Amino acid sequence: METRDAGRSPLWLPTVWGATRLVLLLFVLKVLAFPGPDVTSDVSVIYRGWSDVLRTGTFPLTDVTWQYPPAAALAILSPGLLPFLEYATAFFVLACATDAAVLALLWRAGRGTGRSPRGAWVWVVGVPLLGPTVYARYDVMVTAVAVAALLAAGRHPRVAGALAALGALLKVWPALVLVGMRGWRPWIAAAVSGAGLAVLFAVSMPGAFAFLTFQRERGVEVESVGSLVFHVARHFGWEGGVLLNYGSMEFLGPHVDTVGTVSLGLSAVGFGWLLLWRLRASRPAAPRFAAHTAADAAFVAVLLFTVTSRVISPQYLVWLVGLGAVCRCFRASRMRLPVALVLAATPLTALEFPLLFADVVASTPLGITLLAVRNGLLVAATLLGARALWRGPAHHGPAARTEPVEHPDRTTAPADTPAGTP
Repeated sequence: METRDAGRSPLWLPTVWGATRLVLLLFVLKVLAFPGPDVTSDVSVIYRGWSDVLRTGTFPLTDVTWQYPPAAALAILSPGLLPFLEYATAFFVLACATDAAVLALLWRAGRGTGRSPRGAWVWVVGVPLLGPTVYARYDVMVTAVAVAALLAAGRHPRVAGALAALGALLKVWPALVLVGMRGWRPWIAAAVSGAGLAVLFAVSMPGAFAFLTFQRERGVEVESVGSLVFHVARHFGWEGGVLLNYGSMEFLGPHVDTVGTVSLGLSAVGFGWLLLWRLRASRPAAPRFAAHTAADAAFVAVLLFTVTSRVISPQYLVWLVGLGAVCRCFRASRMRLPVALVLAATPLTALEFPLLFADVVASTPLGITLLAVRNGLLVAATLLGARALWRGPAHHGPAARTEPVEHPDRTTAPADTPAGTP
């Protein structure tokens, strides 16, 4: 079946991609009206305002909604590459072009022995399920860098590390793609590249790292897993409320700090578990990294970060769809069910924002149910993904040799490295 699908993919992939992306562009350009609040104002108002400040040679030092690492300036300023278009229109066009570039990477990665076109299909289908929000945030650009880093890991570990560093300076989370990469070369390349870029931004633009102080008073965002406590508590007399805080709708009031602390503690536990997995997988007794290990580990790591975070924004699903698509490029990946659960959570995310966001903010029974199902799917994907990663090649030891293995001393690509991968 997959062989037949692979033969048809070159025809159907661009057709379905083109049709769905045309609809997305029509929505963000307001040729078609998408139900619910306008999701494009972040670009036309907030991003454009930041762009005006950045063009003066400084970061938005007094704007607490600027919560991004310094390389985010590159994404915010990118519409300047199309000076003949209005800022928001240029941003949407570049987001669509980046979307196409990710598809091209995934399509090429899905060719060859041990590969599958299903990864490209995950991207083609998953992205439009989020609705126009996906083109109204710069996360598709960040995801593109993370996808490129994972696909480069087999043949060009240093390039992979440099891309991971760039991604981390765009939005932090792409640093997690390093978790499952074999050997020290990508880590060293990431450290050197990241330090160099950080110094460059620090000396060239004031306020490059001001974002680190802008989240001290964050509450619990209304879409996060931890927020369900307060959604339910509001019906039993909880005295807090929902306010626009640091650019998002958050719960503020009694016990919010406690839930926030628990979330941070769970994140620490998750990262500790990842560290333990990495130590087990790196034992010298046998090569334990299969070709799909880097993608599977990155997917699980970002899932852990997402479900334990105090904030889950709709664009987080763009990250998961992108990483899940890379996993599905490998037929041996153990993330089939977790990726399917993420895809199931994606349209529910479009429902809770923007379509039924008023119900979520008001903690109506419909809003609570929708959020509980969506977050439940993400938690289930996290637990199943973590279990599969733990029981993968790192668990089975020498038996893992039945899958393609990346050897630390090999200078050429494994036989199943996707043709044309960066």
